Formats: sequence, C-alpha cells, structure tokens
Amino acid sequence: MSITTASRPPTAGQDGDIRRHELAAFLRSRRERIMPEQVGLDRGPRRRTPGLRREEVAQLSAVGVTWYTWLEQARPIQVSAQVLDALARALQLDTSERAHLFALAGAVDPAPGTPCPTITPSLRLMLERLEPFPACVQNSRYDILAYNRTYGRLMCDLDALPPEDRNCMWLAFTNEEWGRSLGANRQETTRIMAAKFRAAMAEHLAEPAWKTMLGRLRSASPEFCAIWEQHEVVAPVGDRTKRFVNAEVGTLTLEHTNLWLGPSSGPRLVSYIPLDDESRLRLERLQALALEREELAAVVAAR
Repeated sequence: MSITTASRPPTAGQDGDIRRHELAAFLRSRRERIMPEQVGLDRGPRRRTPGLRREEVAQLSAVGVTWYTWLEQARPIQVSAQVLDALARALQLDTSERAHLFALAGAVDPAPGTPCPTITPSLRLMLERLEPFPACVQNSRYDILAYNRTYGRLMCDLDALPPEDRNCMWLAFTNEEWGRSLGANRQETTRIMAAKFRAAMAEHLAEPAWKTMLGRLRSASPEFCAIWEQHEVVAPVGDRTKRFVNAEVGTLTLEHTNLWLGPSSGPRLVSYIPLDDESRLRLERLQALALEREELAAVVAAR
C-alpha cells in the first residue's frame, strides 16, 4: 500500500528545517519579553522594538550580530553548546526554557545544575545521615551534584550560589570565601586540582560541559590560566588530611575520603571525618548553624 504525501514522515532535512524555525521563533519570543532595564541597558527615547534588540542580545551573549540575526532567521548554521549557554543566560531562561532551547538546537546542555541520575533518594539519605560530617557527591569535572547541610557551609554558602557555579574548580579560583577556607595551602591545592582536571579531561576533550567549564575558568581567572599553561597532570589520590578555615567555627582538621560510585573516572562520594575532638565539636556547631538558618528561612517563607 502506498503512502500519501500527507502521511509521509518528514525527512532528516525537513526535521532540521522545522527545528531551526522553532528555535528562531523561540529566541524571538524570549528576546521580546526581556526589558532593557532587566539587563542593565538604557531604554532610550526612540526604542520601538519590544524587549531587547538583536544587537543587544548579541552583545550580552558575546556573539556576532550577523550570526545571531541568522539564527533568528532560521538559517542553516551551526550553534555550539557554549553559545547556547551564553544565550540562555542573556535571555534569563528558566530551567524548562533552557532545556527547550538545547532540545531545539539538538545539543547537550553543559550546565551541571540539571538533575543527575546518579543522585538517588538512597544516596541523598546517606548524605543526610552522615551529618555532622561534611559530605557531597562530585563528578570528575568537580561539579558538586549533591551535598548535606554541613558541606553546604564548610567553605562557603553553596545554597546561595546558582547551580552552574557549584563546582570546586570554579569556586577555588573565583570565590574569595572558598579560597580563604583553604588556608595557607590554597596555592598548592588549586595547582593539584588543575592538574587532576587536566588529567581527567583527556577522556572528555570533545564534550561541551568540559569545554564550557574550561572556557569559563580561562576567562575568569588569570591564575588558572598560568597554572593551566604548565600542563601538569596528576592522577586521583587516596585519603588525605585537609585543614579548612571556616569563617563561622574556625579551623577544622579533617580526613578526606573518596568512595567511588562507579568507574574511577565517574561520580564519587566525598566525605570529611574529623581527626580531633575540637574539629568534631566545631562540625556539630556548623551543622547547628545550618539548621538554624533553615528554620529561619521556613518561618520567613510561611509569612
């Protein structure tokens, strides 16, 4: 039996054309809803365009005006995950809109804030039960995928950060509070972290999430650039003693342990066990402070 033209499924070329037009329409709709004042731009007396102009989106995203115009015209051009990430930030997309943007473009979202199948309810319960010992789940890119209350306050207030910034490499090189918590060993710690990151990245050179994180670090931290150019590599190591200087409870002497949740290049449970009574008491105090903040936030939210 023959198939009529009306019922024939679209070809790969037709599917790509549909996606490009949907992407173009979506970008236009998101651009037109953002007022200049929302992104720190002057409206001016002669503005006729609703929302932002194309050149303003291009400027905010650090892409060419012509290239962005072609994107909104549904021309057959390539768009990288890094550029999509920049557009999502410039257009202030929420989680659902961001996912839709990447789906239309047929790209993998490099943001680490998306739900991770590794983080099961059982694993979250384990993190909670480890308190007051700080614990988190990280991947080989140093993304912090989940954490308990004490870890959330160990080096800085992780809850106050956007998901894409919850990365140990990013925080070590760009967050002053996190850097201060590393104490006198900060430079050695960041050097080793960068060397481990380079070693791990050898297996992920073409992956957008890795390239995006590397690009962000290079743009934000001259210190990282200098270390990165040394091309040092270090394999993951076992347990070791670490000292943190917490702004609220003081110095903590802890033993760092990795529990791999899969292959050694995959996610791992990271825990910190106190090595003396003073550190244990200070961790209990840190947990109590975190609980107090949660309770206060709940009261405020209920009003």
